[in-house]
Amino acid sequence: MPTVHDWINNPLGVVDGFFAQSNSSPDWQKKVVEYFKEKLKQNDAHTWVPSLNDVPMHYLKPNSFVKFRCMVQDMFDPELFVGVYEMNDPTSNSKLLKCGKYKDVTECGVDFNSRNTVTSERQTFYCVPIPGESQWVKESYAGTSQARVLPSTSYTPNRHKRSYEEDDDEMDTQPQLMKNVNQGAPSSADSHSNMEPKRQETEAPNQNASTSRCTSSLDLNFPLPEEKGPACLVKVYEEWDSFKLNEMLEVFGILSVDPTLSMIADEREASSLLDPTEGMETVDEQRVHSPPASLVPRVHMLYAQPLLHNNPLLPPGALEDNRDYLNGVLGELASVRAELLTYLTHVLLGDSLAAEYLILHLVSKVYSRRDVLPLGKFTLNLSGCPHSTPYTDHLCKVIQQLVPSSYRLCMSLHNMNNQHMVPRKDYTANRLVSGTLQLASNTSLFLDETQLEQGQLNTTGVQNITALGNLISWQKVEYDFNYHQMEFPCNINVLIASEGQSLLPSDCQVHLRPTLNPPNLEEYLSAVQVAQIPPQLNKYRIYLSVARALNYSISDEITKAVEEDFVDMRKDDPQSMSAEDLHRLLVVARLLSLSHGQNTLSRDGWMKAKQLEALRISRTQQQKCINGNEP
Repeated sequence: MPTVHDWINNPLGVVDGFFAQSNSSPDWQKKVVEYFKEKLKQNDAHTWVPSLNDVPMHYLKPNSFVKFRCMVQDMFDPELFVGVYEMNDPTSNSKLLKCGKYKDVTECGVDFNSRNTVTSERQTFYCVPIPGESQWVKESYAGTSQARVLPSTSYTPNRHKRSYEEDDDEMDTQPQLMKNVNQGAPSSADSHSNMEPKRQETEAPNQNASTSRCTSSLDLNFPLPEEKGPACLVKVYEEWDSFKLNEMLEVFGILSVDPTLSMIADEREASSLLDPTEGMETVDEQRVHSPPASLVPRVHMLYAQPLLHNNPLLPPGALEDNRDYLNGVLGELASVRAELLTYLTHVLLGDSLAAEYLILHLVSKVYSRRDVLPLGKFTLNLSGCPHSTPYTDHLCKVIQQLVPSSYRLCMSLHNMNNQHMVPRKDYTANRLVSGTLQLASNTSLFLDETQLEQGQLNTTGVQNITALGNLISWQKVEYDFNYHQMEFPCNINVLIASEGQSLLPSDCQVHLRPTLNPPNLEEYLSAVQVAQIPPQLNKYRIYLSVARALNYSISDEITKAVEEDFVDMRKDDPQSMSAEDLHRLLVVARLLSLSHGQNTLSRDGWMKAKQLEALRISRTQQQKCINGNEP
C-alpha cells in the first residue's frame, strides 16, 4: 500500500531532479509526465492524492501534488513564463541553471541578462467544480480518498480565514471530517507535517489583507447560482488545443498558492491606475486573470484525464476497457431495472407507463450528430403534474438522488426575466461570463414549468425561452460574443414537468395518470424516498450510468423488418405514421433495448416499443378529448 511519497509532498523536487539530469535534452519534460502517470497507476495511488474538491485550502501543502475534478469554464490567452533561468549559487559562487516550469514565482538571485534564459509559453484554463454535481457524488469521492492532510502552518495568523466561500458550519466540522477520512493511513505519512516549509509570518497579513479586499468583489463565475467550492487557474504546458470548453477533467498537478501572487497583482493594479499605458491589461482583466491565490489557487498541470462520466461508483474510462466489471453488472441489470421501475412507479403515483418513459429518458444521451441533427436525445415532457402541491420538489429530489449531475430551473416569470442563461463574452475583463446553460455533458436539467405564471416576458425572458428551445431541439447553446453568436454543442438531458402540454418543444409527452391518491401527498413521497436505502440507490445509479454508456447497433435483418413494418402501418392510413413518428419509435426502441442491457435491437424489443408508444399516444388523445382540444 503506498504511503505519502516525496512525489506527492515535493513534486518540484522530482521535476528539478529530472531537469538536472537532462543535460539540456528536451526529453526530460516527457519523462517527468510519464513518471507521475506511472506513479498514479500503482496500487490506487491516485486515492492518496489530496483533492481540491474535498479538502479546504488551508489543509493543503503549498507546492504539493494535488488533483481537481472540474469543468473547463473559460480559456484565457496564452502567457509567457521563464522556463529556464540562471542564478548565482552563494555557496559555490558559481552559476546554476534552474527550471522555471510548473512555478509561478522564481527564486531570488536570478540573472535575467543571462544568455541561458529560455522563455516559454503556457495556456491558462479557468476551471470550476462540475456544475450541479450531486451531493452523493461528492460524498462518495471524498469517502474513497486516502489522502493524509493536516492543517497547514504556512499562514499562522488568522487561521480561521476561509480559502473559498463555504458555510462557517462546514469549516467548523472539517477537522473532524478529515480525521475520519484519514483513519487507516500509514503512520509514515506523518512526515508530511514535519517536511512542510514555513513561510515568514510577516507574509501572512499581506495574504489576508488581499483576501479581505477581494472576497466581496471577486466573482468566481460559477455557472449555477449558489454553487460552492474552489475555482482554480490551471496552467497547461502541453497540447492545450486538445482540451475543450465545458469538458470535464480530473487534473493532476502542482498546487501554487504563493502569497506573492496577490502582492504582484496589487502592484500591477496600482501601476495601471497611475499610468494606464503601463500595461496592456485593463484593471478588470487583471482582477479576473490574477485573483488572490487564497481564493483561486493555481494548479500547474502535469496530467489531466478527461472524464467520460463523474459517477464514482463506476471505474473511470470506457466500460469496454473493463470487460470483467461490465459483464458482472450486465448480469444484474434486468433485476435492478425491475426494482427501479417499481420505485419510480410509486414516485409517479402508481403510473407505470410514465415510469417506463422516465427510465428511457434517464438512460438517453446524444450518441452522434448527423449534420445538425443530434441523434439519441430524448427530452421528456411529463405533463399533468399537480401545481398546488410540492410534487415537483420531490420529483426533482428523486432525480438528484439517481444522477451524478443535475439542476432544477424553476420557470417562474421572475427567473425567466432576470436569470442569464446564455454565457456571454465580457471584452473589458476578457473573460467568458458563465450562464445557467453552461453545463457539462450528461447533466440532467429539470425544467419546472408548473411555476410559470401569467405575465409579460421581457427581452431577457424571450431570449431565455429561445435558448431553452434551441437546447432541446438541437442540443446546442449559442454563446453571446456581442458581435456574433457562437454555437457550442452540448449533451444535456432535459425533463419538463408541466400541468398541461409544455410551451417548450419535447421529443415525447407523457401525461401523468395517477392511480394512487394518498391523503397526505408530501408524507407519502417522503416515505417512498426514505424507504430507498443507500445500497439500493447505488444499484440504481450504477444501472443508469452503465445503460447510458452501452454501445448499440441494429442488424441488417432487423433494419429490413422495421422498414417493412413501417410500410405496412402506412398502407391503411398514411397519416397514422409519419417519418417523425418512425424516428421517435426507433429512439424508444433503442432506449428500451439499452435499458434492458441489450446492445442491439431484437424483434421482441421492437414489438415492445410499438406497444409502449401505442399506449402513450392513446392516453394523449384521450387527454385532448377531456380538455376539449381535439380538432
